[in-house]
Amino acid sequence: MAERSVPEREPGTGRTGDSGVRMRVLMEPRHGSRYDEILALALATEAAGFDAFFRSDHLMGVDPHDTTYRPTDCWTTLGGLARETSRVRLGALVGAATFREAGLLATIVASVDEMSGGRVELGLGTGWYEREHAAFGIPFPPIRDRFDRLEEQLAVVTGLWRAARDGTSFSHDGSHHRIADNHTPPHPAQDPYPPVIIGGTGPRRTPAIAARFADEFNGALGGDLAERYAVFDRACEAIGRDPATARRSAVLPVACGADPAEVARRGAVIGSDFMRDNAAIGSPEHVTDRIGRLAQAGADTVYLHIYDIGDLDHIALIGAEVLPHVAARPEGALQ
Repeated sequence: MAERSVPEREPGTGRTGDSGVRMRVLMEPRHGSRYDEILALALATEAAGFDAFFRSDHLMGVDPHDTTYRPTDCWTTLGGLARETSRVRLGALVGAATFREAGLLATIVASVDEMSGGRVELGLGTGWYEREHAAFGIPFPPIRDRFDRLEEQLAVVTGLWRAARDGTSFSHDGSHHRIADNHTPPHPAQDPYPPVIIGGTGPRRTPAIAARFADEFNGALGGDLAERYAVFDRACEAIGRDPATARRSAVLPVACGADPAEVARRGAVIGSDFMRDNAAIGSPEHVTDRIGRLAQAGADTVYLHIYDIGDLDHIALIGAEVLPHVAARPEGALQ
């Protein structure tokens, strides 16, 4: 039986008594953003009662020729939000393993976790946007190498965090990352360390890596979500892990409106045909129904994909008209 590296946790990252779905906001604006815009959206997310505020980890939009796109660094902005929010959990869905060296990433995330009082989660993937890497001078290896790098990076990051918890040193001699006898590993605020989120549509390596390291498996967007969760369950069982020790999440692009004109305006902002085909575009009742169908497929956490960063009324509407019908009470929220 292979040893799994994920820390021992209770099912659902230790929470008990939840009813409903954890509802989170995922920000990926069409034309990038400035920090003050990100902060305003995060504060609106917190005020509306969502469980968490996540952002994408990109330096370029889907149109590489969009000269209006404003890139911001994911973890720099999350560090700012850690000090300017009080309750929502914070993270990336998902970070690119190609962007940051493993030891540095472990230190960055641990620092933001401390700054937030233990509200950070680490989402990590292989990275996929080759043009973005070229535009910013970041190497983009072949897909097999990116998966190898991701798996090794997770081993290093979680290994450093465990060493900090246990008061030991850490070394790693791998093909992509080498750590030489680190006696000063970074200390996250959370015990044993921040939850790790891994996901995607791949049928083999993604679920296998998630089974080893993930506290949450994200089934991504489109296709047969229930089957992806079943594949993940089988990957857990193959290494002797109880699948119930991981959460299961999904992404849902959303354009919610109180009337048809509002729905049309918000729907027009969604970036691509693929996103629109898989989005919840309609009334609060329609969005509530779509979230319910994701829950029936096995999702206990849903990330609402938001594209218009300046439309704070959108967040308020969903908070008032959708959350009461679908959401579990966020950690730290008032009774």
